[in-house]
Amino acid sequence: MSRRSYDQYCAAARALDSVGDRWTLLIVRELLAGPRRYTDLHADLPGVSTDVLASRLKDMEREGLATRRKLPAPASAFVYELTARGRELLPVLTALAEWGAPALAERRPTDAVRAHWFAVPLARRLESVAGLVEVRLDEGVFHVRTGDGDPLYGEGPADRPDATVTMDADTCLGLVQGEFTLEEGVRDGRVKIETA
Repeated sequence: MSRRSYDQYCAAARALDSVGDRWTLLIVRELLAGPRRYTDLHADLPGVSTDVLASRLKDMEREGLATRRKLPAPASAFVYELTARGRELLPVLTALAEWGAPALAERRPTDAVRAHWFAVPLARRLESVAGLVEVRLDEGVFHVRTGDGDPLYGEGPADRPDATVTMDADTCLGLVQGEFTLEEGVRDGRVKIETA
């Protein structure tokens, strides 16, 4: 089945031909954490049907944004991961997250939340904390690599973090939205930072 195209000789239109379908950029968000199994992707993308997820992953492979590979034994599971071209979407997601942050004014009762969804918009706010940073929220734990490094973030605790940042989700949201700086959050006790 051929995909629809804007059929415009325009860089923005061509980009949207590749990533403009619903769910594609959220799949990229998940894969920025590193290789993921299909079942893990489905679990962390509440609301996506299995058919749509499979279709988007195939589209992403065809567009050169993601690849599928088999892990060696004993795992022998298949994982999806971003290609170099797919990882180039990080600044796009960062800009979208910053632009969309004001729309997070109040969490709706129907909103799903995963701690690692804060990672992309939070990474820039943590640049003053160098290295591998473990972030602890009530909703869960993830880690972010500031500066150079691949991947940008991962789920769960970090292996030997350079620093650990603890805060609640509302504080994290305020930090992401630019209501205060990391330093101000530490000073007024909303954010706790422990270094290794």
